[in-house]
Amino acid sequence: MPVKIGFDNEKYLQEQSTAILDRVAKFGDKLYLEFGGKLIFDYHAARVLPGYDPNVKIKLLQRLKDQIEIVFCVSAQDVAKGRIRGDFGITYDVATLKTIDDLRDYDLPITAVSINRFSGEPQAVQLKNKIERRGFCVYTQSDIEGYPSNVDLICSADGYGKNPYIKTSKPIVIITGAGPGSGKMATGLSQLYHDHQAGRSSGFAKFETFPIWCLPVEHPVNVAYEAATADILDFNLVDPFHLAAYNKTAVNYNRDVENFPILRSIIECILGSGGRIPHYQSPTDMGVNCAYQGIIDDWAVSEAARQEIIRRYFRYNWEYTIGVEKKETVDRALALMRQVGVKDSDRKTVLPARKAAEEAEANNKGNKGVFAGAAIELKSGQVITGKNSPLMHSGSAVLLNAVKRIAEIPDNIDLLPVAVIHNLSELKRDVMDMQAESLNVRETLMALSIGAAGNPSAQAGMEALKQLRGREMHMTHIPSRGDEAGIRRLGLNLTTDAVLTPGGYFLR
Repeated sequence: MPVKIGFDNEKYLQEQSTAILDRVAKFGDKLYLEFGGKLIFDYHAARVLPGYDPNVKIKLLQRLKDQIEIVFCVSAQDVAKGRIRGDFGITYDVATLKTIDDLRDYDLPITAVSINRFSGEPQAVQLKNKIERRGFCVYTQSDIEGYPSNVDLICSADGYGKNPYIKTSKPIVIITGAGPGSGKMATGLSQLYHDHQAGRSSGFAKFETFPIWCLPVEHPVNVAYEAATADILDFNLVDPFHLAAYNKTAVNYNRDVENFPILRSIIECILGSGGRIPHYQSPTDMGVNCAYQGIIDDWAVSEAARQEIIRRYFRYNWEYTIGVEKKETVDRALALMRQVGVKDSDRKTVLPARKAAEEAEANNKGNKGVFAGAAIELKSGQVITGKNSPLMHSGSAVLLNAVKRIAEIPDNIDLLPVAVIHNLSELKRDVMDMQAESLNVRETLMALSIGAAGNPSAQAGMEALKQLRGREMHMTHIPSRGDEAGIRRLGLNLTTDAVLTPGGYFLR
């Protein structure tokens, strides 16, 4: 069955832009708006809210372009550790440079970059140099001892007062960053402190898509947020401050609720004796989040969210198998699957991929080797399968089968001549001295693009690749680096049973 649309971007944009402008009006000269989640390419939201544009936040900012500036935050500690962004497979320093370039392409230039939790890390210094040589202002902020509980120190000349003031001129300052822990809130509150010390009126608010405060805690969309953050142990709960202040149920997540008393104390301390947070009686009050208004089909988003929870389970299990995730995270994902009433085989591509692997093994009785299967669900809802062979990986086989089906190319027509595949295999074995001779996805895509120059069928297959973006894919075995890179570039939502192949994850 084709994916059913459950989210209206235009309706959401209208509601969200109005809410932000209304919030600005409640403060004096300036609003520091912390943007949580991904500013660009928010594929989690797109998967959970079918119809959601992954770059709808960019369109929101473009609507407010004349009134906004952007400050980008990154943690020096994340840069020093070489932390990887799982959605793109790149380090946080590279992600920072990429975001700067992406925003400039959208004609939304960054005013400044703030490298937070900085203590002279060489990698962070190198990033600072790279950004400055691109013509951007870079500020560094160090840790404050006892943060966030030592409120008196934080709100003093030796706390926020030691941080540099980031000069801005627009009424809305968007503070975004490279993942959680980048220091977005601390940067906003530091600006608030400096403004108050200088007699300027300003305010602070948060913009996050999830959890959606007016959906129940147990709603699949909110549970999908818990699944997405299972590795950092986030969970949703009823906001007790909102319930006490308004006798109204609202959903927030644990860190916001836990931090609210301290955050309120910090802001009251900044504002001085008797100061109160204008309009904020709860962490939910602090948010300007209108995702709920964009939902037009609750069934569609609920089903999409259940599927996302399954995907997260497979992702954590994959990461656990290669040694980068904890078993507790996998168990947490399994518990969330049970909570919404799904199991791993409820993902439509899982059983066909496993069956393809079984067929490969049955067809090669007596032969030693790995028998892997893969499956892709097309936009029509049809599932296409592929299996590995001495010529190519299962991911390569299923991609070629899928584009042939999309382009209506008969099964008996080869998109890649067998002679070309053999020559590439010999190159890998005899010249490049590589362990794996069969073609991975990246190599298959390159071969297909070369073949398209003189083969109309290969050209049609190349064109059909565009229709795979956003489609679902499952593999029985851990993909090689070449498989994963090619699949990521195509924009497929890949999961795997995480069965190890000889050489494991490090196979090319």
